[in-house]
Parts: sequence; C-alpha cells; structure tokens
Amino acid sequence: NITRQISINLIVAIGMTVVILTGEIDLSVGSIACFSGVAAAVVLGWTNSILLAVLAGLASGLAIGFINGLFIVYGKLQSFIVTLATMGIVRGLALVWTNGRPISGLKESFEVFGAGYVGVVPVATLMSLLVFAIASVIITRTKHGPYLKAIGANREAALLSAIPVNQYRIAAFVISGLLSGLGGVIITSRLLSAAPTAGQGMEMDVIAAVILGGASLSGGVGTVLGTLLGAMIIGVIDNGMNLIGVSAFFQQVVKGCIILVAVLAKRGD
Repeated sequence: NITRQISINLIVAIGMTVVILTGEIDLSVGSIACFSGVAAAVVLGWTNSILLAVLAGLASGLAIGFINGLFIVYGKLQSFIVTLATMGIVRGLALVWTNGRPISGLKESFEVFGAGYVGVVPVATLMSLLVFAIASVIITRTKHGPYLKAIGANREAALLSAIPVNQYRIAAFVISGLLSGLGGVIITSRLLSAAPTAGQGMEMDVIAAVILGGASLSGGVGTVLGTLLGAMIIGVIDNGMNLIGVSAFFQQVVKGCIILVAVLAKRGD
C-alpha cells in the first residue's frame, strides 16, 4: 500500500530533484499533473485510444515544462516567480477546460497504470522504480549528473568549463514537466476520472521528499536515492497519520514543519 501510495510523488520528486540540482525550483508540478491528467482523459474520450491518451498527457507536461524553462532562461526570470505563475495559469486552464467538473466514465482498461498489478506488485510502483533506475543511471553514471550539480553549485564556473548551461537548465524543467505529466496520467488512471482539483498540495509533498533526501535548495547537492528515501519517509508519515485518524488539515501542518526542520538541519551541516 505504501509503495503504491508514494509512486506518484516519487516520480514527480525525481523531476524536482533534477530541477533543484541546477539551483532552481518548480512550484507548478501539481498543476501540470492535473492538466496532463485532464488532457489524457479528454483524448481518451475523443479517440478511445489508451496510447494516444498517455502520449497526450506526457506531451502536455513536457510542453509546459519547456515553456517554464524558456521564460526562466531566456526571459531571465526567477524560477520561483515563473513556476508560481504557471501553477495558477495551468490550474485555471484545467478548470476552464472541464468547466470545474471531473471527467468520468473513462475506459476501464485505462486503469491499468494506476490500479493494475503485475502479480502482487502495483503497476504504478513498477513504473516509479523504472523512472528511479533510469534517473539514477543518468545522474550517477553519465556526465549529465556532474554537469547538473556543477550548474547548481556555481553557474559561472560551469559556463567557463564549456558546459551548455542554458540547455541543461531548460532540460531540467522539461524533465520535471514530463514526469509531472506521467504522475497526472497515473492519477487519472487510478481514479478513472480527471478532476481539475487533482494534484493540489503535491508541491509540498514533493519538495519535502527532495529536501528530506538531502538535497540543497541552493543547488548542486542531491541524489535520486535520497529522494527515494525521502518519498518513503513522507509516505510512511502520511500512512501513519491516516491510520491514527489525524485530520487532513493538520497533516499539512506536520508536512510544513518537516520541511522547516529538514532545511534547518541542512543548514546546521
């Protein structure tokens, strides 16, 4: 239950890890997941094709991430401001597209991504582990990981080292958008419904997982393995609070406190 519960947050948190490694942040991940889920549901209703629906969801997330990257890099704007604006814009577009109502009655076979199993293992868990494995190899076994960390640690030094800084910064937001889109598709699949309110508060869970995993918000420090452990900690805390009947409102207080404590502990190191 816990692995399936954390699968979506882990997928999105891996994208957030890539962004944070470059010294940026993406506050729009929850809204991107929502919009991508709506796009997947609409295309599924139009075409009755699961493949096209999934591709529509992924393409939506990728496109929004690319737009974020362009504004941040070439518009020379702070990522906090751009993604905060995108968070509102994209959520609003999802509400307008659906008239504020969930899109239900989706093809039942579409639920394989969010609610299906391979043996006793949830498909969503397998997908999150695949994303984790790919990201881990790329960041730890190729030049791209050190390049991302170098950009986050010292952007000027990275430029002088002939690292294509702008391309990597845009790529980081594209990856974050793509993985947020995948998370949105899984949410829609699990519920067989695309709600324009889906993914609300996801930003807090995802950032908490990345920070608990040892990443630094100033950039240059972080690992995918740490993000996995952070997501598991958040998942266990969520599950425990649900089991003992803690109010959903108070759970937000707890998560906020976790982020503060994690950041303070990091500063202490």
